[in-house]
Amino acid sequence: MAASRIVFLMYHELELAGRKLCQSEPGYVRYILPLETFRSQMAWLKASGWRGLNVGEALCYPAEPSVCITFDDGCETDLIAAAPVLREFGFNATFYLTAGFLNTPGYLKASQVCDLDAQGFQIGCHSMTHPYLADLTEPELKREMVDAKLLIESIVGHPIEHFSCPGGRYDERTLRMARHAGFATVANSQFYANSSRTNSYELGRVAMLRDLAIEEFGATCRGRGLWKKRLQHQARRGAQRVLGNRAYDRLRAILLGEIGR
Repeated sequence: MAASRIVFLMYHELELAGRKLCQSEPGYVRYILPLETFRSQMAWLKASGWRGLNVGEALCYPAEPSVCITFDDGCETDLIAAAPVLREFGFNATFYLTAGFLNTPGYLKASQVCDLDAQGFQIGCHSMTHPYLADLTEPELKREMVDAKLLIESIVGHPIEHFSCPGGRYDERTLRMARHAGFATVANSQFYANSSRTNSYELGRVAMLRDLAIEEFGATCRGRGLWKKRLQHQARRGAQRVLGNRAYDRLRAILLGEIGR
């Protein structure tokens, strides 16, 4: 019998009318969904009989149609916009927090993190300051993963088990540090569905982009067409390895007129 496959969806800040985004660069905004778009996606899932799970729940790989819902960065809209919609449809999610961004404008305050946690949503870690982890020295990597984990744990008062890589970029040192820190999983941004056969330290996720049509959203949840996105992703990663992260992002900004994430 084939193993159940679950697509992990990756969201970021949600756009609310009249509210300034945390960043304004085109490379950031392309990942930002209007609240109405996010709600329509959750409504599609509910109407189609799908479940919305957090990472811990998804790792059980239930046979019922399901997706894993994740948010990166720890923007304040996690609490004031995403959480109410998720509760409305009876879904859970994992919110990966950038620890060093907490208590700064546009991001969650410590008290709001506790509120999100108390509502039953899963809290994860998205590093301390959102750097490309593969570029760091060992002490820097420890701060971004171990120290960030400890800081978030000091806020919520319980262990944090799940980590997501900023920009989806990582190397073997990253995975070793994750194990050392005590994380149970590491998520990236590679385009594949996960199953019980997937390495829990290399969980794929699919970024939800601003211009994604609801038909394509449904296909993504079913895992259709991910191979095409995976080929594009692999080509980008090849260029990143040759040029290095910073040079790649500069070139991307020039060619596409945007700042790379």
